[in-house]
Amino acid sequence: MNTPPSPPDIQRALEELSDQGYTVLEGVLSDAELEALRSQVDNVLTEERDAPPETGDAPPTSDDDAVQSFFAKSYTVSQAELARLMKRVRQTRAVDLDTPWPVEIEEINKTFLHLPTLFDQDRSQRIWNLLAKCGAAASLVEHPSVLELARAVLGRDCVLSDCSATSIGSQTSGGAWHVDVPLGQLAEPLPDFPLTTQSAWMLDDFTAENGATRVVPGSHRTRLKPRWEENESEGEVVLTAPAGSVAVWLSNTWHRSGPNSTDRPRRAVLTYYCRSWIKPFHDFRSGVGPQKARELSPTLRYLLGFSSSSVVRG
Repeated sequence: MNTPPSPPDIQRALEELSDQGYTVLEGVLSDAELEALRSQVDNVLTEERDAPPETGDAPPTSDDDAVQSFFAKSYTVSQAELARLMKRVRQTRAVDLDTPWPVEIEEINKTFLHLPTLFDQDRSQRIWNLLAKCGAAASLVEHPSVLELARAVLGRDCVLSDCSATSIGSQTSGGAWHVDVPLGQLAEPLPDFPLTTQSAWMLDDFTAENGATRVVPGSHRTRLKPRWEENESEGEVVLTAPAGSVAVWLSNTWHRSGPNSTDRPRRAVLTYYCRSWIKPFHDFRSGVGPQKARELSPTLRYLLGFSSSSVVRG
């Protein structure tokens, strides 16, 4: 018999978020929910690996070399993925009327940038715009436990900043230490309160060997940014838990995906919330669209930017 999961201890989780900068809620999803989510995410992963997302293209501009150099230096991408990434950049630039950035690309808020779909030399993978591709992900965004945590930390009017999925490939070295958008573009000392919360829904058991997320407890109180490096950090903790659990951390907690030394990928769905006055990482109103949004609950529509985005006045 498939026994429903027990409700998480939200007060304990809030205390851990405040004290340590992260918390783990175990066994949040039922077996049936987990299998449905895995199946849908795996279908999209397979489709997009067999036919990586392509866009149109546009003429190059004078800063193409600098943009390409930034991506090649910052992410472990193959030449084929880098070429697809640059197509997206050029097409978006053309749609944006070739409007230049006022600063160098290293200083640009990553909300304004395309990011790789395949990385770790194509061994790892992301699904962007997940809500338009995976119906089962919608229930995660408005899951009462995680949404209650986000609202308690960010205010009851918080919104969704991004919803994506990751597959950390086998025999990969892990990601770089970072804090989340927009903190990476802010000067130190960082704000002494969180701007966002990240939630990693575990589709596989998270273990020390398979790329489980690593965090540095208490780092959210330093008001500093870590160096963009893949090395081990003193005091780091590996967020291990069984599939169906969810890890939540504050935007200013230092974290990274760990190395995966196993022969299987490690998969997760990410639901990322921000304060209502922060520009979301993803444009859901365009990405999901009004037709699909009509099928969603009022709570979810609000989180996606319906009634919570800037309006045309006058």
